[in-house]
Amino acid sequence: MAIGKSVNRVDAIAKVTGRARYTDDFFRPDMLQAKFFRSTIAHGVVKSIDISKAVAVPGVEAVFTFDDVPQKLFATAGHPYSLDPNHQDIEDRLLLTQYIRYWGDEIAVVVAESELIANEALSLIEVEYETYEPLITAEQILAPDAREIHPGSKNCAGEHSFECGGKLEEAFASADEVFEGEYSTQMVQHCHIENHTAFAYLDDLQHIVIVSSTQIPHIVRRIVGQALDIPWGNVRVIKPYIGGGFGNKQDIVLEPLVAFLTTKLDGKPVKICMTREECMIGTRIRHPITTKVRIGINQEGTMVARNMDSLSFTGAYASHGHSIVAAAGSKSCLLYPRMAVGFHGKTIYSNIPAAGAMRAYGSPQINYAFESALDDLARKKGISPIEIRLKNLAQPGDLNPLSNQTISSCGVIECLEKGRELIQWDRKKAEWPSQQSGNERRGLGVACFSYGSGTYPVNVEIAGARLILNQDGSVHMQTGATEIGQGSDTIIAQMAAETTGLPFGKIHVVSTQDTDLTPYDPGAYASRQAFVMGNAVFAAATEFRQKIIEYAALITEIPFEALDISGNNIVKTENPEQMVISMEELALDSYYNKDRGGQITADVSHKTRSNAPSFGCTLVDLTIDIPMCQITINEIFNLHDSGVILNPVTAKGQVEGGMSMGIAAALTEQLLIDPKSGKILNNNLLDYKIPTIMDTPELQSAFVETNDPNSSYGNKSLGEPPIISPPPAIRNAVLDATGIAINELPITPQILFKHFKKHGLI
Repeated sequence: MAIGKSVNRVDAIAKVTGRARYTDDFFRPDMLQAKFFRSTIAHGVVKSIDISKAVAVPGVEAVFTFDDVPQKLFATAGHPYSLDPNHQDIEDRLLLTQYIRYWGDEIAVVVAESELIANEALSLIEVEYETYEPLITAEQILAPDAREIHPGSKNCAGEHSFECGGKLEEAFASADEVFEGEYSTQMVQHCHIENHTAFAYLDDLQHIVIVSSTQIPHIVRRIVGQALDIPWGNVRVIKPYIGGGFGNKQDIVLEPLVAFLTTKLDGKPVKICMTREECMIGTRIRHPITTKVRIGINQEGTMVARNMDSLSFTGAYASHGHSIVAAAGSKSCLLYPRMAVGFHGKTIYSNIPAAGAMRAYGSPQINYAFESALDDLARKKGISPIEIRLKNLAQPGDLNPLSNQTISSCGVIECLEKGRELIQWDRKKAEWPSQQSGNERRGLGVACFSYGSGTYPVNVEIAGARLILNQDGSVHMQTGATEIGQGSDTIIAQMAAETTGLPFGKIHVVSTQDTDLTPYDPGAYASRQAFVMGNAVFAAATEFRQKIIEYAALITEIPFEALDISGNNIVKTENPEQMVISMEELALDSYYNKDRGGQITADVSHKTRSNAPSFGCTLVDLTIDIPMCQITINEIFNLHDSGVILNPVTAKGQVEGGMSMGIAAALTEQLLIDPKSGKILNNNLLDYKIPTIMDTPELQSAFVETNDPNSSYGNKSLGEPPIISPPPAIRNAVLDATGIAINELPITPQILFKHFKKHGLI
């Protein structure tokens, strides 16, 4: 059996030896380099631009400005196409722009023989602006006389409300107590290892070929076609190995422009490779969100009503826009489902970098607000933060109040009880004084989460898998599932091995996605791939196995029911030790026998029409040095109900990576903006504080395995959930240690100093 084993990743050797080829490793001697000319204001209009000196630089192939590109607006969000026009993404982007909406907006592009020449030409471009006041704060953006960042938008990219689970105001009226609080999260960046990079050229058929570091090759194909107003089939997108994305590459950033440039330059290959500084402002960020929380509770500690009102900043362009806060609001219904729920979300434009998808897609922001509010409420009522959660958390058989679908598997209570034991919560609470004093104080914090497995029913969930029996008895496997470092290639190979009965080592997964060759799949996002792709792999592998055994029955004249696959052989069902024929012999016969057979293949496209929620929690033990305003995490545990764990080692790696990002979001990471100019002040990895290995505590994880019937292999989402609950758990531990509720992120020494001074600790 292959599922549940810690097999080595199929791409491990290629990556650790440096043999894996990423986008920048594909070189052509005639490759041209393109560089953006970016604005030095955050809000305004280009009155004039002079490119004459830049064009005259030797080695410059061309300079294009906003006047030279198609004046066709397009959307950049990496969502599947919707047949409903009302559900399609906002089209508010041009390849290059005259109207400036953030500091660094793309006005022109230089194409040259080298990056050095392109940079020289950039320095010679002269521009004159008409400058407007940057709109940064909600008060500025929503003021009645505020200038519209996008015409006709009233600076609003989306708004919606819902109520479910009962009549909200009646439920609040029945509560013995109502708590209210307001919580905010900051602007952070993905900081994946590989910067955004892409190149394009015309092939012999005059089709545009794009090689890109992207999470969504098939969606790139469609959006490039839309942006350039050409048939989608005339675009071919190739995704080689990719050095991470975390959602930032679930957006279309470079591909339409490199496609446009190659068509203007006789099909020559044109490449754009962004610098780290460009990536941190010119790609996407996480939406800053402020949320007002209202909770109604009875004397026994049972929540009867909950309402959240969230304001999300999508930045200069819509990108994923309102779908972020909308998705997070809907997912939040699952964790504590037995009460009346209300939610209102509004997404506004602002003169900051465009916000898009980032790991867990809005849930960290909304979850931070509610899990913080729940601790504030528990503290006010004198209830243990563990006990208030145990009393209210979801259980198998509960109904999702928003969708009325039954929660078929849920181990969150077991996760919380297991975490309580691992961190020795009860012992520490008994030993530590309830009212601490002194310069060093200890605190315990907890937070829970829920998350989905894909995007259904909001979006279509489709995946394709293809298996081909090679002449030597091994299997060639292609899927549209996009490996971006999360380990999907390994997992789908395990799935295929599990269902076919063939050895894991005989399943050769093609890691490169090519829209002309590989089956359709929208890409890597929403923690969907193992869940959605698993159903396609199961169907394809089941068909493939049947065809192999049918051919073995034809060759051997043994009934189909009496044969099975074990190892790399066809064996007797009643005696698996007895080989009937090897897979290599069977494969050779299928290819080369003159009178029978043919290449044995299975090719399946499958639509998943379910969405299984995963659950879990974080518990943290920390120490605060009051005079130094320094937090030290002593222990931190992430516990997950992700259904059946497909590969324990890679699962642990996913959890630890997410925990690390969650800790960084809680304590250090923040893009800082000058409120007067709109300029980002720390768009580099020196001033933007990502914790190093020396700053990261020991990360500990555990799993509570359930088996979800909606999945062919019992698994549920795991890639994004680990980032959700560490920030509120850390915040709640600070509250436990100091009695001070800090309702903003990140909790830096500067923020601690501000609150400690206000409350008289310093």
